[in-house]
Amino acid sequence: MRGMTAALLFGVLLGVSASIPASENITRGDLQSIIDAAEPRSVIMLDPGVYVGNVTIDKPLTLSGNEWPVVDGAGTGTVITITAPDVTVEGLIIRSSGISLDREDSGITVRAPRVTLIGNQLEDVLFGIYLLSSEDSVVSDNVIGAKSDVYVASRGDGLRLWESERSLVERNVVRDGRDAVFWFTDDVVIRDNEITGGRYGLHFMYSDRIIVEGNHLVDNSVGAYMMYSVGVEFRNNIFANNSGPSGYGIGFKDMDDYTIEGNRFIANRSGLYLDNSPSSADAYGLVRDNLFAYNQVGALFLPAVTNNLIYGNSFIDNVEQVGVTSTGTFKDNDWSFDGRGNYWSDFAGYDADGDGIGDIVYRVDDLYNTLTDKYPDLQFFQDTPAAKAIALAAEMFPVLRPLPLMEDYFPLIERPELPPVRDLETGSQAPALALVSLLMLVGSAVILQVPIRQNRSRTKKEAMA
Repeated sequence: MRGMTAALLFGVLLGVSASIPASENITRGDLQSIIDAAEPRSVIMLDPGVYVGNVTIDKPLTLSGNEWPVVDGAGTGTVITITAPDVTVEGLIIRSSGISLDREDSGITVRAPRVTLIGNQLEDVLFGIYLLSSEDSVVSDNVIGAKSDVYVASRGDGLRLWESERSLVERNVVRDGRDAVFWFTDDVVIRDNEITGGRYGLHFMYSDRIIVEGNHLVDNSVGAYMMYSVGVEFRNNIFANNSGPSGYGIGFKDMDDYTIEGNRFIANRSGLYLDNSPSSADAYGLVRDNLFAYNQVGALFLPAVTNNLIYGNSFIDNVEQVGVTSTGTFKDNDWSFDGRGNYWSDFAGYDADGDGIGDIVYRVDDLYNTLTDKYPDLQFFQDTPAAKAIALAAEMFPVLRPLPLMEDYFPLIERPELPPVRDLETGSQAPALALVSLLMLVGSAVILQVPIRQNRSRTKKEAMA
């Protein structure tokens, strides 16, 4: 077993031996007594069996499981609490915490730095893994469940990191928890995790210089929501079927100097939502080389949002490619860079000189969707004869046509290729179009099937006039 091998090697390197009774003596083991009897920095190897939970590890050591021993909290309190630095817990089934949100009953609570939690399974726990002031820690390869019979808002967070800088959260599976929360936690890497069935897949506040890459955030109410942070990078993640009342793939509020690159936003209510981001006059936002496909709205903005550079993205068959909430003038965002704009599936233009750039400007000036942005209840009439009549009236009477919401002066004729994404179960790479096709089949009940709208375009000369 990997856990046994790692633990034995750790013990050999430190020159200590595991202090654990024979397996026949621990069918219902007193784990706290075992921990108390162990020397600091020793390796405790647990054989198969069930051990009494609600234990505290107050010294640096390794607690490792052989063939999935169970630590059972019996429905009371936190199953394992770690208060010492340099602790490793691996290869255990940790189950049945209490149900008190006030006490924050958890599978594992950590209150010390440099802790490693690797390859554990957490079942029937309120909070999953909770790190408080636990900088330089590693949370890797765990499967984290929840108390699924509790209403989602009353569950705890599958992952919660508070003031735990420079930590690594990698290759975990988090299912059916409330949120995965990172607050006041800078310089964290969140990589190759699968987070499903929750309220907020990821929720950040006051956490700077975060790298979020290769994660799958699927079937949550919101994929990720970021607030009051600087220098966040989202790269090569998948946001699909996030369809709660807001249903954002990613939502940013009061964020600065962020990069959103190489992500797939598929069948969300809104792929990307920006609220006062960037929030500082000298800050920027970079949104490039992403795929926005089959969302209700591809990218949604508050009207005062400025200073975003948006190019190289593919907008494919979203009900509304770009939308603005409420009223106001939406301007001062760049939709191209160095003569390269975005790909739009409803672009009705041409490329006479064959340079791969449309010779007329792509513009969003759809009257019906302008009305639904201001009055969301009108979405009830989407694709009805009434909606089509409004669109036809705008075509026949230009005086009814609204001012363009945005204009892309260099629309791309061919859809850009995105780098392959990793299958988190097999580790293999899959191309973007294959991924989109698979998600369309799996999520066909929620993917919106709508005809492509022909958006009106103008030549560059006309647009500049």
